[in-house]
Amino acid sequence: MAMDETEAGRARWQARYDAASKRNREFKTLSGLPVDPVYGPQAADPRFERIGWPGEYPFTRGLHATGYRGRPWTIRQFAGFGNARQTNERYKMILGAGGGGLSVAFDMPTLMGRDSDDAHSLGEVGHCGVAIDSALDMDLLFDGIPLGEVTTSMTISGPAVPIFCMYVVAAERQGVPLRALNGTLQTDIFKEYIAQKEWLFAPEPHLRLIGDLMEFCAAEVPAYKPLSVSGYHIREAGSTAAQELAFTLADGFGYVELGLSRGLDVDVFAPGLSFFFDAHIDFFEEIAKFRAARRIWARWMREVYGARTEKAQWLRFHTQTAGVSLTAQQPDNNIVRTAVEALAAVLGGTQSLHTNALDEVLALPSEKAAEIALRTQQVIMEETEVVNVVDPLGGSWYVEALTDRLEAEAEEIFAKIREMGTGDITSGLLRGIEDGWFMAEIAEAAFDYQRQLEKGDKRVVGVNCHTGTTEQPLEILRVSHEVEAEQRRVLAERRAKRDQSAVDAALAVLVDAARTDQNMIEPMLVAARAEATLGEICDVLREEWGTYTEPPRF
Repeated sequence: MAMDETEAGRARWQARYDAASKRNREFKTLSGLPVDPVYGPQAADPRFERIGWPGEYPFTRGLHATGYRGRPWTIRQFAGFGNARQTNERYKMILGAGGGGLSVAFDMPTLMGRDSDDAHSLGEVGHCGVAIDSALDMDLLFDGIPLGEVTTSMTISGPAVPIFCMYVVAAERQGVPLRALNGTLQTDIFKEYIAQKEWLFAPEPHLRLIGDLMEFCAAEVPAYKPLSVSGYHIREAGSTAAQELAFTLADGFGYVELGLSRGLDVDVFAPGLSFFFDAHIDFFEEIAKFRAARRIWARWMREVYGARTEKAQWLRFHTQTAGVSLTAQQPDNNIVRTAVEALAAVLGGTQSLHTNALDEVLALPSEKAAEIALRTQQVIMEETEVVNVVDPLGGSWYVEALTDRLEAEAEEIFAKIREMGTGDITSGLLRGIEDGWFMAEIAEAAFDYQRQLEKGDKRVVGVNCHTGTTEQPLEILRVSHEVEAEQRRVLAERRAKRDQSAVDAALAVLVDAARTDQNMIEPMLVAARAEATLGEICDVLREEWGTYTEPPRF
């Protein structure tokens, strides 16, 4: 790029920066040296067309001209355990300690669309997240937390749509209008077949529900993000950074194709898509991955799917530090790992961030460990001054080379996915799921990593090097079996008190809708308002659509 073009870009960036609102503070180094909001080349640089300025296509350096000077990332700690009332107390602790948003972790029965008194739920209620059986649990979960003011992310995919309906009902009962709701629902069913394995039906019924939700939110809840495309679980399953990047964005392209197939305007529904990435331990590779993701998404949205507005080309993402990098050995070391990973996410330009607690490899976080995880973000935000400059590593020979390399590897994977199908991404995704291709690719990457670990080529402190320690065993959070007994008791009471005829009628209407092309969100809302349980809603759809078993692959 010629120097005059670079300077023209700088002038455009400066105009955007000057017009944007910024935090009222001085931006200096610890020693008092003033710093510019962004730095660029001092001479012509042929790479700069691909790097650009913050807030300009292809958004390699971030979506906003001001970066974190305009607004810092949202501290969104993932939490949930036991019953709704216990988790509500943890949420209030997080918000009171400076958290900026909530992120709901659900227990395994809820993730699988089962009620707490289902035989499949025995021994699992409240253990890996909060138990949610009906809209009344949502009322308790957000009791005293104004849903019109606090953004909420919910990490659930298989039964995401009925859970969303219960969330909407809880908001209605608070008197919050639909259009005031802001938050994110994961809903990403592709990654369930690829990595996490928590689905209810075959892919087609899930995609039908997702399409219905996209239509509903575009029309009724415009600020809400109905889809958070998740690479986190792909990476945690053992993929490489390039695989996480490519599989995740391919899933996102699949949902864009779904929206277009519904006749939706890409410039209307695409801003409702967000992403969820892993921040792993290789510091520079992770930064490059986030930068490449923005660039790839912007280019595909503009050139392949015809998005015209910047907001439809933006890749917005939440990040969680890598749970798989934590070790049960010498767990205090996990504080350091999490801090490094969190810093990579920030330098990569994340919009929101969860930092894992040191004891999450052993159990759900204790209150002390949760506070340390929260303070980790706050130290980075308040003390390190990394918020002063947008994309401070932009132009680094190493970071830019890694960004280009990851982008190239991702494009090779996109081509392979298209080849597996009929030329579009969606058919390739479905074929890759059916054939077990994604699972095989991830398994090979995970096996390669394990071989490096066992040979000592990959060193992990406390595991295969520096194993001596003075650490004492941790006191960890334990969820009493009484939580399950109480949840089952309360659920039985709710069933006895509700209007059963209203529940039966609502479920019958829901099934009728499933047999037509009718959008299913409103009938599902009616069922949630009548206190139909999550298991009841999912079970009538299981009866209608059947279940899905993954073909065995070796």
